[in-house]
Amino acid sequence: MLHAIERVAQFAGEARLIGLGAIAFSERDRVLAAYDRGMQTKQIAQVFLVSPAWARRVKQRRRETGRTGALPMGGVTVVKVPMDALRALAERQPDATVNELHARLGVAGVACSASAVDRALRRLGLSFKKRRCARRSRTGRTLPNDARGGEPSSPRVWPGG
Repeated sequence: MLHAIERVAQFAGEARLIGLGAIAFSERDRVLAAYDRGMQTKQIAQVFLVSPAWARRVKQRRRETGRTGALPMGGVTVVKVPMDALRALAERQPDATVNELHARLGVAGVACSASAVDRALRRLGLSFKKRRCARRSRTGRTLPNDARGGEPSSPRVWPGG
């Protein structure tokens, strides 16, 4: 009969094998409790079916920060673009593209990337959209030769023929 911890570890290992997300808070707590009971990293890795490095990192994170949960994932939290200046530029010329706004900010002495300008515009709720009342493109539709009623202007030469 398996020990209770081994049964939990067996389930957790199966879940990891079939690709179920991150390791649960409860398993982190069980690993930390095993450390508190005096188990060694190698034993913990075998019992809970985790890597020794992961177990050490969980223990280290608790020791250094007091956190036992997973670290936050992804997302850009820092805005490197002055939002008020960007809003003013966008209001002055609403049809300016991201690259044009980026260039104007560069002239003003703001060091940022075009993607940072795009993210800032999205945060401001501004987007570049084509206007319906704008003049259409001068390039017309191209029609196949038979629709124009004539021969092609130059004969086609097929390779090898």
